[in-house]
Amino acid sequence: MVSVAKDIAHEAAAQKAEPRPYMNPYGAGIGIGLVLLATFVLMGRGLGASGAVSACVAWLVSLVAPGYARSNEFLSAYLEEGIHPLKAWLVFEVVGVFVGALLSGLLAGRVARAVEKGPRVSVAGRLAFAFVGGGLMAFGAALARGCTSGQALTGGSLLNAGSWAFMMCVFGGAYAVAPLFRKEWR
Repeated sequence: MVSVAKDIAHEAAAQKAEPRPYMNPYGAGIGIGLVLLATFVLMGRGLGASGAVSACVAWLVSLVAPGYARSNEFLSAYLEEGIHPLKAWLVFEVVGVFVGALLSGLLAGRVARAVEKGPRVSVAGRLAFAFVGGGLMAFGAALARGCTSGQALTGGSLLNAGSWAFMMCVFGGAYAVAPLFRKEWR
């Protein structure tokens, strides 16, 4: 009888620790669309993230080398007189994304310290791939003059032809490369 009670308690604890299911992707898409609409109405601009990184870089460079930051055409755009670069709309947006993601993960029971990887990939290899991929994405965002979210969400919603071409290339590239990496996850 005691062992049955322990088994029931253990099973209940296991069920309690099981994370809640992910949100319906169609509902999430509608939610992102409504957030985008709200940012256009309330802030007068769309979503994006790379501008926040650029504002932080401009601020850090201005701390170390203020003369260079003011003379650099790219960095000086983020260093307007009387306005701190970290008070930019996009910086608050990115901080909100991190806080919202953490809150969502906590509420869904999905916060855990782990490195997601395939069975044939080491942790160090996975982190190296992530670092290189992030660097390539940052380089691409600089060349495209905007990040994926800015190009796809904001540019796409404004029917920007370049943004639509960008997203077609992103999806086409992902579909073309996926079979090469699929074996790593089996």
